[in-house]
Amino acid sequence: MGGLMNRKFVKAAGTIFLFTLLYFLYVQDAQATHLRAGQIVATRVSCTGLTFRITVTVYTNTGSPVLFGGEMDYLDFGDGTKPILVPETPNTNDPALGPGVATASFTIEHTYPGPGRYIISYIEPNRNGGVLNMDNSISTTFYLETQINIDPFFGCNNTPQLLIPPIDRGCTGVAFFHNPGAFDPDGDSLSYEFVVPFRDKNQTVANYRDPNHPSFYTNYPNANEAGTGPPTFTIDPIDGTIIWDAPGAQGEYNIAFIVVEWRKVQGVWYKLGFVRRDMQIIIEDCNNERPDLIIPDDVCVVAGTTITATIFGIDPENHNVKIEAFSEIFNFPVTQSPATYSPVPGPNDFQPSNPPAQLQFQWNTQCFHVKELSYQVVFKITDNPPQGPKLVTFKTWRIRVVAPPPLWVNATVDFSNRSSQLTWQEYTCRQQATSIQIWRRVDSINFTPDECQTGMPAFLGYSLIGEVFAGQTQFTNTGLKAGAGYCYRLVAIFPQPGGGESYVSQEICIPAILADAPVITHVTIDKTSVNDGEVRVSWRSPFDASPIQFPQEPYGYDYIVERADGFTGTNYVPIHAGTLPGDTTILDTGLDTENRIYNYRVIALSEGQPFDQSAPASSVRLELRPSSRQMELTWSAAVPWSNQIQSFPEHYIYRGPEGATESELVLIAQKNIFERGFYFLDEGLDDNTVYCYRVMTRGSYGNPEIDVPQDNFSQIICEQPVDPDPPCEPVLIVDLEGFDCNDYRFQEACNSNTFSNTLRWNRPTDVECLSDTRSYNIYVASTKDGTYSLLATNVRDTFYVDSNLPSFARCYKITALDRSGNESGFSNEVCFENCPYYELPNIFTPNGDNCNDEFRAWGFVPPVGEENPGPNVLCNSADPNSETFRIKCARFVEQVDVKIYNRWGNEVYTYSGRKNDENGIYIRWNGIDKNGNALASAVYYYVANVTFDMADPAKRNQTIKGWVHLVR
Repeated sequence: MGGLMNRKFVKAAGTIFLFTLLYFLYVQDAQATHLRAGQIVATRVSCTGLTFRITVTVYTNTGSPVLFGGEMDYLDFGDGTKPILVPETPNTNDPALGPGVATASFTIEHTYPGPGRYIISYIEPNRNGGVLNMDNSISTTFYLETQINIDPFFGCNNTPQLLIPPIDRGCTGVAFFHNPGAFDPDGDSLSYEFVVPFRDKNQTVANYRDPNHPSFYTNYPNANEAGTGPPTFTIDPIDGTIIWDAPGAQGEYNIAFIVVEWRKVQGVWYKLGFVRRDMQIIIEDCNNERPDLIIPDDVCVVAGTTITATIFGIDPENHNVKIEAFSEIFNFPVTQSPATYSPVPGPNDFQPSNPPAQLQFQWNTQCFHVKELSYQVVFKITDNPPQGPKLVTFKTWRIRVVAPPPLWVNATVDFSNRSSQLTWQEYTCRQQATSIQIWRRVDSINFTPDECQTGMPAFLGYSLIGEVFAGQTQFTNTGLKAGAGYCYRLVAIFPQPGGGESYVSQEICIPAILADAPVITHVTIDKTSVNDGEVRVSWRSPFDASPIQFPQEPYGYDYIVERADGFTGTNYVPIHAGTLPGDTTILDTGLDTENRIYNYRVIALSEGQPFDQSAPASSVRLELRPSSRQMELTWSAAVPWSNQIQSFPEHYIYRGPEGATESELVLIAQKNIFERGFYFLDEGLDDNTVYCYRVMTRGSYGNPEIDVPQDNFSQIICEQPVDPDPPCEPVLIVDLEGFDCNDYRFQEACNSNTFSNTLRWNRPTDVECLSDTRSYNIYVASTKDGTYSLLATNVRDTFYVDSNLPSFARCYKITALDRSGNESGFSNEVCFENCPYYELPNIFTPNGDNCNDEFRAWGFVPPVGEENPGPNVLCNSADPNSETFRIKCARFVEQVDVKIYNRWGNEVYTYSGRKNDENGIYIRWNGIDKNGNALASAVYYYVANVTFDMADPAKRNQTIKGWVHLVR
C-alpha cells in the first residue's frame, strides 16, 4: 500500500522531467546515439601463455541506425600497442531485454608482452542520449574498462564473468532490484562497489548524480517504497545485489560499478583486477507491484551430497511470473556434474503465480566442487502485467560445498622411541586435495564441527605437526614428551585459488608416553619483582622408569634443575649447587620476573649419572593492551602439557590496584578459554586508574597418573587505560615588547650570522589539565601563518631554545601530549622577527683613491677580487667596530633592486642582487652608466626595492627613495 501511495508523489516528478526527456530523445535520434550499457571480460587462453580472449559486450538502442563499432570506436589493450578499430557489428535481438534494447559483441585475442597490470578499454562517441543523471549524455563518450593482472606469483587468472544483462526496468515509487549474476571462473572472491560512469580513462561524466538524488523527487523525505523515509541506492559488497528504494522521476539512468576479484595467497588477500560495468535503468510511471521469491536458506553440504530444492514465486497482483536461475554451477561441463533446474523458461514463458509458481533445482555435488567460498545462485522472478513494464526481484542462494573429513584407521605408540604411528583411510577427495594436515594436542577434547565449520578451529588447542600429500595414508610422529597423552586430528587442504579445507576429522588418541623421565608440572611465579622475583618449579619423578635399569636411592632419584631465558631459550644454567636428593619442588629466587620469561628443565640421576631429562617448561607470560576504559589481556606459555582442557576450561583472572602484591589481588573473572583462547577483555575501567593483573592457567598431561588441574600463575603486570581525550592546549609566552632593534644593531657586529630564539610557556593552572599533560611538541614555520613542521618532540621543560639559526625570523606553535600520546590542538602562534636595516649614502667620489669610490650600502662588503668581506668605509679611517658603523650596516636583506635616474628622470643605471649571489645586496656602483659611460658630477636619484628576511610577509618589502651626489 505504501508503494502505491508513494507513486502518487512521484508522478509529479515524472511530469517535470517529461519535456526534458522528449528533448533528449529528439536529439538522440538526430545524433544517432545508441549505447546503453556494457562491459569487457577477458579469458586467458592458456595458463602457459600470455594470450587473452577479450570480449566487449554492449547493449544498444534499437531505435538508432548506428551499429556497434566503426570509424571512431577504439579498443585499447593497455600495453602500449596501437589501439584497434572495432569493426561494425550488427545488433542481436533478445526479447528478454525488453523493447528498444538489443545486444552486440566483439571478441579478439591479444598476446601481452609480459607480466604486469593492464587496463583494457573501449571508447565510442555514441552514448545513449536522454540520460537523466548526467549532463548532456548525447555528447558524452561511452567508455568501458577492465583490469587484468599477469603475475606469476598469483598464477593463472581470468576476469569475472557476468551472467545477467545490465539493462533492467522499474516503476516509480516501487523498489528496484538488480544483480549482475557475477562469478569468477578461477574461484576467486568477488566484491562490488559503485563508481561514477566514465567518459574516458580517469574522466567521469559531467555532473553525475546517484539515482536517488533529491533532484529526481518531489517528496524526497518520504520517497522510499514504504513512504517512511528518503530513497536509498545501495549495492551489496558481497553478492552484488543493487537496491534502489525507490525510483523517482521516470526516464533513463546510467550507473556504474566494478566487480573486483580477490585471491588469497598464504593467508593474505590480494586484489587482482576488476571489471567495470556501465548499466542502464529504465524507469516508467506504472501501476504494478513487485513479484517475490521464496528460496532455501544458505547451506553447506559435504561433497557427494545431492541437493534438491524448490523455489517458489509469487505476485501480489497474481500476475503470471517467470523464474530464472543464474550461476556458474549451471555452466559446468557435463563431466563435472553441473546443477540443473526446470522449467528453463523462454523469453515469453510465464506461469501462474497462484498457487505459487515453482522452479525445481538439483545438483549432485562432487569433490571437484569443493572450494573455500560459497557458490552463488541468483534467482530472478519477472512478472507479466497486462500493461506497462515487467518488474523483477532478485534473491541469492549461497551453497558451499565442503570436503568430507579424513577417516582414521589406527594410532599406535612406540614407547621406547617416544613416537606414534598414525594411519588413515585413503582420502575420498585425494585427486582434488593437495595435502593432509596432521594436528596434535595433549589431552583429549570432544568436538564436532558445525555444518559450515571447516578446518581446525584455533580454540581447540591443536598444533600443526605435519603435512603430507593427499594420497598418503600414514605419518610417524617422533619426539613425544614423557608422561604426556597425545590426541590427533586430520584436515584435508585444497588448492588455490578456490581453496578450501575439509571438516576436521574425529579425534584419535594414544596412551600416555611412559614417564621414564622427570615430568615438570608447575612453573609458577610466586613473586613479581625486578630483582627479587621467585619462581616455583615442581615435577613428578620418573615413575615409569625401570628400577632395575635405573636404580634409585631410598629417598628417590637425585635431580639437577636448570634455567634458561625466554620461552624456548637453551642457555641453561643450574639454579642450585650440587644435586637435589629426592626433592620434586624448588623455589628459584633473585629473578627479574617482572620483565623476563624463564624456562626450566629437570635432569634425573641414577647412581650419580644423568639418565634422562624432562621436557622444558616455561613460566606464564601475561601481556596487557590498554585502550579507553578497558584492558585487553593475553597470556601464553611454552609447556609440554595442555593449558586448554575440557575438564577445567576456565583460567582465573586476578586484579588489584597499583602496588598490590600477589596476595592482595582479587579474582574478577573465570575465563573459558574455548571461547576466545587465552584472551580476556576487562571493561568499565577508570581511565585515570592504574590496574594490576595476574592470571592462573589450568593444565593437564592427559595422563591419569598425573593430577589435574596443574595451576600456574603469571607475573603481575600493571597498566593504565588509554586516555582517549587530548590534553588542554598550551599557551606560548614570548616577551617581544622589551626587544629593541636599535639596541640590537648598536650591540651586535655587522657580520653576526648565528641566532637563537627562546620559547617559554607555563604549565596549566587547571588541576585536571596539569595532571593530563606529560610533555610538549614544538612546531616551526618560516613565515607567519605558514606551514608548520615538527621541530622537537617530548619536551618536558617549559622552555625551548631553538639555536644555530640563520636569522631570528621564525614562527612557533606548541602542543601538549598526555600519557597515552594524545596530542592537543595547537597553541597560539608566536613569531620572532628580524631587525632589518638598509641605508644608502648620499655622496660618493669615484676617483680611484680607494676611499668612498662606490655607491654602496653600509655593511661588510667583499672588496673587488677578494673573498673576505671588509667594511664599507667613507675613508680609510673608518672603524668597522664603531657604534656608527654597527648601527648603519645592512642586516637581514635578501634582495635589492635599484634604478638610478638623472635630474631629467632618465634611467642611467639598474642593478639587481641577492644575498650570497655574485651580485650581492650592496650595489657597488662606480658611476658608470648602463651604456659604459662615466657620468658627470651631479645629483642623481634612486629608487631601491629591498626585500628583507621577515616572518611576517607584510613586512618583507620596502621601497627606499633618495638622492646621491656623484663627485669627481
